Amino acid sequence: MTKDVDTYAHAPGRADLIRAVREKIDALEVDFIYYQYISITGRVMGKAAPAAHWEAMAMKGIQTWYGGLTNVLPNRAGSLLGFDSNAHELVAIPDPDTFCQLPWNKRAARVFCTVFYGREEADKPGAFMEEDCRGNLRRIHRKFQDDHDGLHLRVGCEPEMAWLNKGADGMPDGGPTKALAYHIDQFEVLAPVYMKVIDYAHAMGLDMIQFDHEDAPGQLELNFTYDDTLRTADRLTTFRQICAQVAREHNLIACFMAKPIMGVSANGCHHNMSLWRGGEDRPVIRVKGDLPGMESVFHHRQGGDNLFMGESEGWMPGPIGLHAIGGVMEHLPALTAIGSSTVNSYRRMLDLGLWAPVYADWGYQNRTTALRVSAPGRMEYRAVDAMVNPYLMAAALLGAMDDGITRKLDPGEPEQRNIYEAMEAGKQVKRLPRYFGDALDALAADEVVKAALPGRLYGIYDEYKRDEWDRFNAEASDWDMKRYIDCLP
Repeated sequence: MTKDVDTYAHAPGRADLIRAVREKIDALEVDFIYYQYISITGRVMGKAAPAAHWEAMAMKGIQTWYGGLTNVLPNRAGSLLGFDSNAHELVAIPDPDTFCQLPWNKRAARVFCTVFYGREEADKPGAFMEEDCRGNLRRIHRKFQDDHDGLHLRVGCEPEMAWLNKGADGMPDGGPTKALAYHIDQFEVLAPVYMKVIDYAHAMGLDMIQFDHEDAPGQLELNFTYDDTLRTADRLTTFRQICAQVAREHNLIACFMAKPIMGVSANGCHHNMSLWRGGEDRPVIRVKGDLPGMESVFHHRQGGDNLFMGESEGWMPGPIGLHAIGGVMEHLPALTAIGSSTVNSYRRMLDLGLWAPVYADWGYQNRTTALRVSAPGRMEYRAVDAMVNPYLMAAALLGAMDDGITRKLDPGEPEQRNIYEAMEAGKQVKRLPRYFGDALDALAADEVVKAALPGRLYGIYDEYKRDEWDRFNAEASDWDMKRYIDCLP
Protein backbone atom coordinates (compact mmCIF):
# COMPACT_ATOMS: atom_id res chain seq x y z
CA MET A 1 0.00 0.00 0.00
CA THR A 2 1.42 3.40 -0.99
CA LYS A 3 2.13 5.66 1.98
CA ASP A 4 0.71 9.17 2.16
CA VAL A 5 4.23 10.60 2.39
CA ASP A 6 5.29 8.94 -0.87
CA THR A 7 2.10 9.90 -2.68
CA TYR A 8 2.62 13.49 -1.56
CA ALA A 9 6.28 13.57 -2.55
CA HIS A 10 5.48 12.20 -6.02
CA ALA A 11 2.34 14.29 -6.62
CA PRO A 12 1.77 15.34 -10.25
CA GLY A 13 3.66 18.50 -11.10
CA ARG A 14 5.80 18.46 -7.95
CA ALA A 15 8.95 17.40 -9.80
CA ASP A 16 8.63 20.53 -11.96
CA LEU A 17 8.31 22.68 -8.83
CA ILE A 18 11.41 21.07 -7.34
CA ARG A 19 13.37 21.91 -10.47
CA ALA A 20 12.03 25.47 -10.39
CA VAL A 21 13.25 25.86 -6.80
CA ARG A 22 16.71 24.68 -7.89
CA GLU A 23 16.74 27.40 -10.51
CA LYS A 24 15.84 29.95 -7.82
CA ILE A 25 18.55 28.61 -5.49
CA ASP A 26 21.19 29.00 -8.17
CA ALA A 27 19.99 32.39 -9.43
CA LEU A 28 19.71 33.86 -5.91
CA GLU A 29 22.91 32.17 -4.65
CA VAL A 30 21.11 30.63 -1.68
CA ASP A 31 23.39 28.43 0.45
CA PHE A 32 21.02 27.23 3.20
CA ILE A 33 17.34 26.37 3.50
CA TYR A 34 15.20 26.42 6.63
CA TYR A 35 12.71 23.54 6.51
CA GLN A 36 10.00 24.75 8.86
CA TYR A 37 6.80 23.34 10.30
CA ILE A 38 4.38 24.72 12.89
CA SER A 39 3.99 23.61 16.51
CA ILE A 40 0.74 23.35 18.47
CA THR A 41 1.19 26.95 19.69
CA GLY A 42 2.07 28.40 16.27
CA ARG A 43 5.82 28.47 16.89
CA VAL A 44 8.10 27.93 13.88
CA MET A 45 10.09 24.70 14.24
CA GLY A 46 12.40 22.77 11.94
CA LYS A 47 15.96 22.37 10.68
CA ALA A 48 18.39 23.99 8.27
CA ALA A 49 20.30 22.16 5.55
CA PRO A 50 22.70 23.18 2.78
CA ALA A 51 20.91 24.10 -0.43
CA ALA A 52 23.14 21.63 -2.26
CA HIS A 53 20.94 18.86 -0.80
CA TRP A 54 17.65 20.40 -1.96
CA GLU A 55 16.57 17.64 -4.35
CA ALA A 56 17.18 14.87 -1.83
CA MET A 57 15.47 16.80 0.99
CA ALA A 58 12.53 17.64 -1.25
CA MET A 59 11.80 13.95 -1.74
CA LYS A 60 12.71 12.33 1.56
CA GLY A 61 12.09 15.32 3.83
CA ILE A 62 13.73 16.23 7.11
CA GLN A 63 13.34 14.15 10.25
CA THR A 64 12.93 15.51 13.78
CA TRP A 65 11.49 14.08 16.96
CA TYR A 66 7.70 14.22 17.21
CA GLY A 67 8.00 16.45 20.28
CA GLY A 68 8.88 19.39 18.05
CA LEU A 69 5.13 19.72 17.57
CA THR A 70 4.82 20.52 21.29
CA ASN A 71 7.89 22.82 21.37
CA VAL A 72 10.08 20.09 22.97
CA LEU A 73 8.89 21.10 26.44
CA PRO A 74 8.08 19.13 29.61
CA ASN A 75 4.92 19.35 31.69
CA ARG A 76 4.85 20.33 35.37
CA ALA A 77 5.80 16.79 36.38
CA GLY A 78 8.84 16.81 34.10
CA SER A 79 7.42 14.46 31.48
CA LEU A 80 7.61 15.56 27.87
CA LEU A 81 4.37 17.03 26.55
CA GLY A 82 2.46 15.13 23.90
CA PHE A 83 5.00 12.44 23.08
CA ASP A 84 7.15 9.93 24.94
CA SER A 85 10.93 10.23 24.83
CA ASN A 86 11.12 7.07 22.72
CA ALA A 87 8.62 8.32 20.12
CA HIS A 88 9.67 8.09 16.48
CA GLU A 89 10.78 10.95 14.25
CA LEU A 90 8.36 12.79 12.04
CA VAL A 91 8.96 13.38 8.34
CA ALA A 92 8.53 16.97 7.13
CA ILE A 93 8.17 17.16 3.34
CA PRO A 94 8.77 20.67 1.94
CA ASP A 95 6.11 22.42 -0.10
CA PRO A 96 8.20 23.85 -2.98
CA ASP A 97 5.66 26.57 -3.80
CA THR A 98 6.44 28.26 -0.44
CA PHE A 99 10.19 28.65 -1.10
CA CYS A 100 11.39 32.23 -0.45
CA GLN A 101 14.73 33.88 0.20
CA LEU A 102 15.17 35.67 3.55
CA PRO A 103 15.68 39.37 2.77
CA TRP A 104 17.77 39.95 5.91
CA ASN A 105 20.06 36.96 5.19
CA LYS A 106 20.15 36.36 1.46
CA ARG A 107 22.33 33.29 1.81
CA ALA A 108 19.29 31.57 3.37
CA ALA A 109 15.74 30.75 2.30
CA ARG A 110 12.75 29.16 3.96
CA VAL A 111 10.20 26.59 2.88
CA PHE A 112 7.09 25.41 4.76
CA CYS A 113 6.63 21.68 5.23
CA THR A 114 3.77 19.20 5.52
CA VAL A 115 4.30 16.67 8.30
CA PHE A 116 3.92 12.88 8.23
CA TYR A 117 4.35 10.04 10.69
CA GLY A 118 7.64 8.21 10.37
CA ARG A 119 7.87 5.79 7.47
CA GLU A 120 8.77 2.93 9.82
CA GLU A 121 5.94 3.50 12.33
CA ALA A 122 4.02 0.34 13.25
CA ASP A 123 0.79 2.36 13.30
CA LYS A 124 0.01 4.69 10.38
CA PRO A 125 3.47 4.47 8.74
CA GLY A 126 4.07 7.49 6.53
CA ALA A 127 0.50 8.79 7.01
CA PHE A 128 -0.44 12.45 7.27
CA MET A 129 0.31 13.45 10.86
CA GLU A 130 -2.86 14.50 12.66
CA GLU A 131 -0.89 16.72 15.01
CA ASP A 132 0.37 18.88 12.12
CA CYS A 133 -1.86 21.96 12.44
CA ARG A 134 -0.82 23.39 9.07
CA GLY A 135 -1.47 20.18 7.16
CA ASN A 136 -4.71 19.76 9.06
CA LEU A 137 -5.95 23.19 7.91
CA ARG A 138 -5.30 22.25 4.30
CA ARG A 139 -7.26 19.00 4.70
CA ILE A 140 -10.13 20.64 6.64
CA HIS A 141 -10.44 23.41 4.06
CA ARG A 142 -10.42 20.93 1.17
CA LYS A 143 -13.22 18.92 2.82
CA PHE A 144 -15.21 22.13 3.40
CA GLN A 145 -14.89 22.96 -0.30
CA ASP A 146 -15.93 19.43 -1.30
CA ASP A 147 -18.96 19.53 1.01
CA HIS A 148 -20.15 22.98 -0.12
CA ASP A 149 -19.70 22.95 -3.89
CA GLY A 150 -16.34 24.75 -3.98
CA LEU A 151 -17.11 27.30 -1.27
CA HIS A 152 -13.82 28.44 0.25
CA LEU A 153 -12.67 30.72 3.05
CA ARG A 154 -10.64 33.87 2.59
CA VAL A 155 -9.22 35.58 5.66
CA GLY A 156 -7.63 38.92 6.42
CA CYS A 157 -6.14 39.41 9.88
CA GLU A 158 -5.26 42.53 11.85
CA PRO A 159 -1.97 41.71 13.61
CA GLU A 160 -1.47 44.12 16.49
CA MET A 161 1.73 43.82 18.49
CA ALA A 162 3.89 45.93 20.82
CA TRP A 163 7.46 47.10 20.21
CA LEU A 164 8.97 47.37 23.68
CA ASN A 165 12.29 48.67 24.95
CA LYS A 166 14.72 46.01 26.14
CA GLY A 167 16.06 46.52 29.65
CA ALA A 168 19.50 45.56 30.89
CA ASP A 169 18.09 42.21 32.02
CA GLY A 170 16.65 41.53 28.56
CA MET A 171 13.10 42.01 29.81
CA PRO A 172 10.61 44.71 28.68
CA ASP A 173 11.29 48.23 29.91
CA GLY A 174 8.33 50.24 28.68
CA GLY A 175 7.43 51.28 25.17
CA PRO A 176 9.25 53.79 22.95
CA THR A 177 6.01 55.68 22.21
CA LYS A 178 2.98 56.99 24.10
CA ALA A 179 -0.42 55.29 24.25
CA LEU A 180 -2.01 57.50 21.60
CA ALA A 181 -4.02 55.80 18.84
CA TYR A 182 -3.67 57.04 15.24
CA HIS A 183 -1.19 59.77 16.17
CA ILE A 184 1.17 60.16 13.21
CA ASP A 185 3.77 61.75 15.51
CA GLN A 186 3.95 58.59 17.63
CA PHE A 187 3.85 56.39 14.54
CA GLU A 188 6.82 58.31 13.13
CA VAL A 189 8.89 57.53 16.23
CA LEU A 190 8.87 53.90 15.09
CA ALA A 191 9.40 54.71 11.40
CA PRO A 192 12.78 52.90 11.17
CA VAL A 193 11.08 49.80 12.60
CA TYR A 194 7.90 49.71 10.56
CA MET A 195 9.65 50.63 7.32
CA LYS A 196 12.07 47.74 7.72
CA VAL A 197 9.20 45.36 8.50
CA ILE A 198 7.36 46.51 5.37
CA ASP A 199 10.46 46.17 3.17
CA TYR A 200 11.06 42.62 4.40
CA ALA A 201 7.36 41.78 4.12
CA HIS A 202 7.16 42.88 0.48
CA ALA A 203 10.22 40.77 -0.29
CA MET A 204 8.42 37.72 1.14
CA GLY A 205 5.10 38.11 -0.64
CA LEU A 206 3.02 40.10 1.88
CA ASP A 207 1.03 42.81 0.14
CA MET A 208 1.19 45.46 2.88
CA ILE A 209 -1.73 47.89 2.78
CA GLN A 210 -2.47 49.99 5.93
CA PHE A 211 -0.56 50.86 9.10
CA ASP A 212 -1.17 52.86 12.27
CA HIS A 213 -0.17 53.46 15.85
CA GLU A 214 -2.63 51.83 18.25
CA ASP A 215 -3.76 52.55 21.81
CA ALA A 216 -0.83 51.16 23.83
CA PRO A 217 2.84 52.16 24.19
CA GLY A 218 4.81 50.93 21.20
CA GLN A 219 1.73 49.25 19.71
CA LEU A 220 1.47 49.10 15.91
CA GLU A 221 -0.94 47.45 13.52
CA LEU A 222 0.62 46.64 10.15
CA ASN A 223 -1.90 45.03 7.81
CA PHE A 224 -1.52 42.94 4.69
CA THR A 225 -4.05 41.88 2.05
CA TYR A 226 -6.46 39.02 2.69
CA ASP A 227 -6.18 35.74 0.81
CA ASP A 228 -6.99 32.04 0.90
CA THR A 229 -6.98 30.97 4.55
CA LEU A 230 -3.81 28.81 4.38
CA ARG A 231 -1.82 31.52 2.64
CA THR A 232 -2.97 34.08 5.22
CA ALA A 233 -1.87 31.78 8.05
CA ASP A 234 1.53 31.31 6.38
CA ARG A 235 1.86 35.07 5.91
CA LEU A 236 0.99 35.80 9.54
CA THR A 237 3.68 33.31 10.56
CA THR A 238 6.12 35.00 8.17
CA PHE A 239 5.13 38.42 9.54
CA ARG A 240 5.99 37.26 13.06
CA GLN A 241 9.38 35.98 11.91
CA ILE A 242 10.04 39.31 10.21
CA CYS A 243 9.12 41.27 13.35
CA ALA A 244 11.40 39.12 15.48
CA GLN A 245 14.28 39.83 13.08
CA VAL A 246 13.63 43.59 13.00
CA ALA A 247 13.50 43.62 16.81
CA ARG A 248 16.95 42.01 16.89
CA GLU A 249 18.27 44.66 14.52
CA HIS A 250 16.89 47.52 16.66
CA ASN A 251 17.52 46.01 20.12
CA LEU A 252 13.79 45.99 20.84
CA ILE A 253 11.34 43.29 21.90
CA ALA A 254 8.67 42.27 19.38
CA CYS A 255 5.91 41.43 21.85
CA PHE A 256 2.92 39.33 20.74
CA MET A 257 1.49 38.80 24.24
CA ALA A 258 -2.22 39.52 24.29
CA LYS A 259 -1.98 41.83 27.30
CA PRO A 260 1.54 42.99 28.18
CA ILE A 261 0.29 46.18 29.88
CA MET A 262 -2.94 46.51 31.88
CA GLY A 263 -5.10 49.60 31.53
CA VAL A 264 -4.43 50.01 27.80
CA SER A 265 -5.62 48.12 24.75
CA ALA A 266 -4.49 44.54 24.22
CA ASN A 267 -2.81 43.05 21.17
CA GLY A 268 -5.69 41.65 19.14
CA CYS A 269 -5.62 39.77 15.86
CA HIS A 270 -9.14 40.20 14.51
CA HIS A 271 -9.98 37.79 11.68
CA ASN A 272 -12.05 39.21 8.80
CA MET A 273 -13.65 36.36 6.89
CA SER A 274 -15.62 35.88 3.70
CA LEU A 275 -16.81 32.80 1.79
CA TRP A 276 -16.22 32.61 -1.96
CA ARG A 277 -16.70 30.48 -5.03
CA GLY A 278 -14.39 30.75 -8.01
CA GLY A 279 -11.60 33.25 -8.47
CA GLU A 280 -8.03 32.68 -9.55
CA ASP A 281 -4.48 33.21 -8.37
CA ARG A 282 -3.05 36.46 -9.64
CA PRO A 283 0.36 38.01 -9.08
CA VAL A 284 0.75 40.85 -6.61
CA ILE A 285 4.39 41.75 -7.20
CA ARG A 286 5.98 44.59 -5.27
CA VAL A 287 9.67 43.79 -5.58
CA LYS A 288 12.27 45.06 -8.01
CA GLY A 289 14.05 42.63 -10.31
CA ASP A 290 13.62 38.87 -10.21
CA LEU A 291 11.27 37.40 -7.62
CA PRO A 292 13.21 36.21 -4.53
CA GLY A 293 11.03 33.12 -4.30
CA MET A 294 8.45 31.00 -6.07
CA GLU A 295 5.71 32.85 -7.94
CA SER A 296 2.92 31.44 -5.76
CA VAL A 297 4.44 33.21 -2.71
CA PHE A 298 3.60 36.49 -4.46
CA HIS A 299 0.13 35.45 -5.69
CA HIS A 300 -3.29 36.11 -4.15
CA ARG A 301 -6.66 34.51 -4.81
CA GLN A 302 -8.76 37.24 -6.42
CA GLY A 303 -12.13 37.52 -8.12
CA GLY A 304 -15.01 35.07 -7.92
CA ASP A 305 -18.35 35.37 -6.13
CA ASN A 306 -18.51 36.47 -2.50
CA LEU A 307 -21.30 34.31 -1.04
CA PHE A 308 -21.20 36.23 2.21
CA MET A 309 -22.65 39.25 0.42
CA GLY A 310 -26.40 39.81 0.54
CA GLU A 311 -28.46 40.29 -2.60
CA SER A 312 -28.90 44.02 -1.98
CA GLU A 313 -25.16 44.55 -1.45
CA GLY A 314 -26.02 46.22 1.85
CA TRP A 315 -24.80 45.31 5.32
CA MET A 316 -27.12 42.33 5.79
CA PRO A 317 -25.29 39.15 4.73
CA GLY A 318 -26.89 36.65 2.39
CA PRO A 319 -28.20 33.25 3.60
CA ILE A 320 -24.78 31.55 3.57
CA GLY A 321 -23.24 34.45 5.47
CA LEU A 322 -26.02 34.48 8.06
CA HIS A 323 -25.77 30.73 8.59
CA ALA A 324 -21.97 31.02 8.91
CA ILE A 325 -22.45 33.71 11.59
CA GLY A 326 -24.99 31.46 13.28
CA GLY A 327 -22.44 28.64 13.38
CA VAL A 328 -19.74 30.82 14.87
CA MET A 329 -22.21 32.21 17.43
CA GLU A 330 -23.25 28.65 18.38
CA HIS A 331 -19.64 27.64 19.07
CA LEU A 332 -18.17 30.87 20.49
CA PRO A 333 -17.27 29.46 23.93
CA ALA A 334 -15.21 26.63 22.43
CA LEU A 335 -13.67 28.88 19.77
CA THR A 336 -12.50 31.19 22.55
CA ALA A 337 -10.12 28.50 23.81
CA ILE A 338 -8.32 28.66 20.45
CA GLY A 339 -8.61 32.36 19.61
CA SER A 340 -7.68 33.40 23.16
CA SER A 341 -5.15 30.66 23.70
CA THR A 342 -3.11 31.68 26.75
CA VAL A 343 -3.67 32.53 30.40
CA ASN A 344 -2.61 36.08 29.55
CA SER A 345 -5.41 36.30 26.96
CA TYR A 346 -7.96 36.55 29.76
CA ARG A 347 -6.30 39.67 31.15
CA ARG A 348 -7.69 41.20 27.93
CA MET A 349 -11.15 39.81 28.65
CA LEU A 350 -11.17 41.20 32.20
CA ASP A 351 -9.72 44.69 31.61
CA LEU A 352 -12.95 46.69 31.57
CA GLY A 353 -13.81 49.61 29.32
CA LEU A 354 -11.48 48.71 26.45
CA TRP A 355 -13.93 47.09 24.01
CA ALA A 356 -12.79 43.56 24.77
CA PRO A 357 -15.13 41.22 22.82
CA VAL A 358 -16.59 39.38 25.80
CA TYR A 359 -20.26 39.07 24.81
CA ALA A 360 -21.70 36.55 22.35
CA ASP A 361 -23.60 38.77 19.95
CA TRP A 362 -23.18 40.30 16.52
CA GLY A 363 -23.97 43.53 14.70
CA TYR A 364 -22.93 45.94 11.96
CA GLN A 365 -19.77 47.85 12.86
CA ASN A 366 -20.46 46.99 16.52
CA ARG A 367 -17.13 46.83 18.33
CA THR A 368 -18.72 45.82 21.63
CA THR A 369 -19.70 42.34 20.41
CA ALA A 370 -17.66 39.24 19.62
CA LEU A 371 -18.71 39.32 15.96
CA ARG A 372 -19.37 42.24 13.66
CA VAL A 373 -20.04 42.71 9.99
CA SER A 374 -17.08 45.00 9.43
CA ALA A 375 -18.08 45.81 5.82
CA PRO A 376 -20.66 44.47 3.38
CA GLY A 377 -19.47 41.00 2.44
CA ARG A 378 -17.32 40.07 5.40
CA MET A 379 -17.49 39.11 9.08
CA GLU A 380 -14.95 40.09 11.75
CA TYR A 381 -14.28 37.59 14.51
CA ARG A 382 -12.95 39.65 17.42
CA ALA A 383 -12.32 37.16 20.25
CA VAL A 384 -8.86 36.36 18.94
CA ASP A 385 -5.53 37.87 19.98
CA ALA A 386 -1.94 38.12 18.81
CA MET A 387 -0.88 34.81 20.37
CA VAL A 388 -3.27 32.78 18.21
CA ASN A 389 -2.17 29.76 16.20
CA PRO A 390 -3.79 30.86 12.91
CA TYR A 391 -3.89 27.33 11.49
CA LEU A 392 -5.92 25.99 14.42
CA MET A 393 -8.11 29.09 14.43
CA ALA A 394 -9.01 28.81 10.76
CA ALA A 395 -9.74 25.09 11.02
CA ALA A 396 -11.99 25.66 14.05
CA LEU A 397 -13.83 28.53 12.35
CA LEU A 398 -14.36 26.35 9.27
CA GLY A 399 -15.85 23.67 11.51
CA ALA A 400 -18.21 26.16 13.14
CA MET A 401 -19.27 27.71 9.81
CA ASP A 402 -19.77 24.28 8.28
CA ASP A 403 -22.12 23.43 11.16
CA GLY A 404 -24.01 26.70 10.73
CA ILE A 405 -24.42 26.28 6.97
CA THR A 406 -25.36 22.60 7.20
CA ARG A 407 -27.93 23.14 9.97
CA LYS A 408 -29.02 26.57 8.65
CA LEU A 409 -28.47 28.17 12.06
CA ASP A 410 -30.09 31.57 12.60
CA PRO A 411 -27.83 34.12 14.37
CA GLY A 412 -30.79 36.32 15.32
CA GLU A 413 -31.14 40.01 14.58
CA PRO A 414 -27.97 42.14 14.49
CA GLU A 415 -27.48 44.22 17.64
CA GLN A 416 -26.82 47.85 16.73
CA ARG A 417 -26.75 49.21 20.27
CA ASN A 418 -23.69 49.28 22.47
CA ILE A 419 -23.98 45.82 24.01
CA TYR A 420 -23.60 47.20 27.53
CA GLU A 421 -26.49 49.61 26.97
CA ALA A 422 -28.55 46.81 25.44
CA MET A 423 -27.94 44.65 28.52
CA GLU A 424 -28.88 47.51 30.83
CA ALA A 425 -32.12 47.73 28.84
CA GLY A 426 -32.80 44.07 29.64
CA LYS A 427 -31.24 42.10 26.81
CA GLN A 428 -29.94 38.68 27.86
CA VAL A 429 -26.53 38.00 26.36
CA LYS A 430 -24.16 35.15 27.12
CA ARG A 431 -20.65 36.06 28.22
CA LEU A 432 -17.60 34.36 26.74
CA PRO A 433 -15.49 32.33 29.19
CA ARG A 434 -13.88 34.53 31.84
CA TYR A 435 -10.89 32.29 32.48
CA PHE A 436 -8.71 30.00 30.41
CA GLY A 437 -9.79 26.87 32.28
CA ASP A 438 -13.45 27.64 31.54
CA ALA A 439 -12.66 28.06 27.84
CA LEU A 440 -10.80 24.74 27.75
CA ASP A 441 -13.82 23.08 29.38
CA ALA A 442 -16.09 24.61 26.74
CA LEU A 443 -13.83 23.25 24.01
CA ALA A 444 -13.81 19.81 25.60
CA ALA A 445 -17.63 19.78 25.48
CA ASP A 446 -17.93 20.93 21.85
CA GLU A 447 -17.73 17.99 19.46
CA VAL A 448 -18.05 20.18 16.35
CA VAL A 449 -15.01 22.33 17.07
CA LYS A 450 -13.04 19.34 18.35
CA ALA A 451 -13.75 17.57 15.05
CA ALA A 452 -11.83 20.37 13.30
CA LEU A 453 -8.82 19.28 15.39
CA PRO A 454 -9.09 15.58 14.53
CA GLY A 455 -7.27 12.59 15.92
CA ARG A 456 -4.55 13.50 18.42
CA LEU A 457 -4.45 17.17 17.39
CA TYR A 458 -7.12 18.12 19.92
CA GLY A 459 -5.57 15.84 22.54
CA ILE A 460 -2.13 17.40 22.46
CA TYR A 461 -3.61 20.91 22.35
CA ASP A 462 -5.67 20.16 25.45
CA GLU A 463 -2.71 18.53 27.19
CA TYR A 464 -0.40 21.43 26.42
CA LYS A 465 -2.88 24.12 27.42
CA ARG A 466 -4.14 22.35 30.57
CA ASP A 467 -0.53 22.16 31.71
CA GLU A 468 -0.18 25.90 31.04
CA TRP A 469 -3.32 26.63 33.07
CA ASP A 470 -2.14 24.38 35.91
CA ARG A 471 1.27 26.05 35.95
CA PHE A 472 -0.38 29.44 36.31
CA ASN A 473 -2.58 28.28 39.17
CA ALA A 474 0.41 26.67 40.90
CA GLU A 475 2.47 29.87 40.80
CA ALA A 476 2.80 32.39 43.65
CA SER A 477 3.00 35.80 41.98
CA ASP A 478 3.75 39.38 42.99
CA TRP A 479 -0.01 39.84 43.24
CA ASP A 480 -0.21 37.14 45.92
CA MET A 481 2.49 38.82 47.97
CA LYS A 482 0.95 42.30 47.69
CA ARG A 483 -2.52 40.99 48.50
CA TYR A 484 -1.81 38.58 51.34
CA ILE A 485 1.61 39.31 52.90
CA ASP A 486 0.12 41.40 55.73
CA CYS A 487 -3.54 40.37 55.63
CA LEU A 488 -3.39 38.99 59.20
CA PRO A 489 -3.59 39.47 62.11
